[in-house]
Amino acid sequence: MTVTTSESPLLQMVRETPTDYWNDSCAVDELTYAVERGATGATSNPTIVHEVLDKESAHWIPRVRELAAENPTWSEVELTWALVEEMVTRGATVLRPVFEREGGRKGRLSAQLNPANYRDPRRMVEQALRFDQLAPNILVKFPATAAGIVGIEEATYRGISINATVNFTLPQALAVAEAVERGLKRRAREGLDSDSMTPTCTLMIGRLDDWVKVLVERDDIALDPGAANWAGIAVFKRTYGIFRERGYRPRLLAAAFRHRLHWTELVGGDLAMTMPHAWQVRFNASGIIPEPRIEMPVAPAIVDELLERVPDFRRAYEPDGMTPDEFEFFGASARTLRSFIKSYHDLMGAVRDLVLPDPDNRLEGAGGGP
Repeated sequence: MTVTTSESPLLQMVRETPTDYWNDSCAVDELTYAVERGATGATSNPTIVHEVLDKESAHWIPRVRELAAENPTWSEVELTWALVEEMVTRGATVLRPVFEREGGRKGRLSAQLNPANYRDPRRMVEQALRFDQLAPNILVKFPATAAGIVGIEEATYRGISINATVNFTLPQALAVAEAVERGLKRRAREGLDSDSMTPTCTLMIGRLDDWVKVLVERDDIALDPGAANWAGIAVFKRTYGIFRERGYRPRLLAAAFRHRLHWTELVGGDLAMTMPHAWQVRFNASGIIPEPRIEMPVAPAIVDELLERVPDFRRAYEPDGMTPDEFEFFGASARTLRSFIKSYHDLMGAVRDLVLPDPDNRLEGAGGGP
């Protein structure tokens, strides 16, 4: 790749290729920066909401206390989800002009369901129906667990645009796509419209890389030191090819960036990438021309070594590498679910600290009640 342009590389990518990018946060300032440079979506999860609570503390701290004062019988759970819903709605407002400009095909904010409900499709669908009413440009994030796949089909049938998360492997992505297709076909049989729906399937490519690196250390695997950085890209490229061959309607989204290849190797595809603000700034300052590389396969020697030495990569790379009952127990899935659930409880703890300050902490307790 040569450096010959002063235009923002990400904006150039959006203008010259089918590839879109999202802001991997719902923080308003960061999202505004991204939209001004061509971003067409955004995402949220418990970790992101907690980060935004800190970044936008001048807005959210008084708002949480106001909510508590207005609703004196609300539990911490209710206050936490009221915060999430308001934050999601606020971010969706920034994207609304993109949504309207693109006829509803882009410009959505992805909102994650309660991660603790990853085993219960009924609860997931109930919350999805609520999220779907927050704004017209909402995507609802379901985990790619066995129960999540059930929820994805039902939510799609009910007209909700879904985004699969906690998803790292080709078998998971195929299960997501088939669930969406079943839901859309059920709608079609009943004469229900699906034209405005934009189902999405995320692959958290960086977290698959992370898991391969964990296995290399845990199991004393003598792997080429650069091979692990290609694991997520290899799975994503194979998934992209199969989705196109089979005509699946969910659009693929790459997430969990760890290095430059997670951007440059996927340019040119009809797909999206969700990038943290810091990575956007880094890429926009790079001067790199984003040349299409989605059709360029990962070096066979790298894929072969990963397949030979890392059994979990084989499970992630082969279409029949796992059954749905195994999805939540795959290493990257279990680690990420546990992380999201912990972040949810940490977020609830932050809300607690705002409405019920710790009297043993002089700084926290000095402010009194809400």
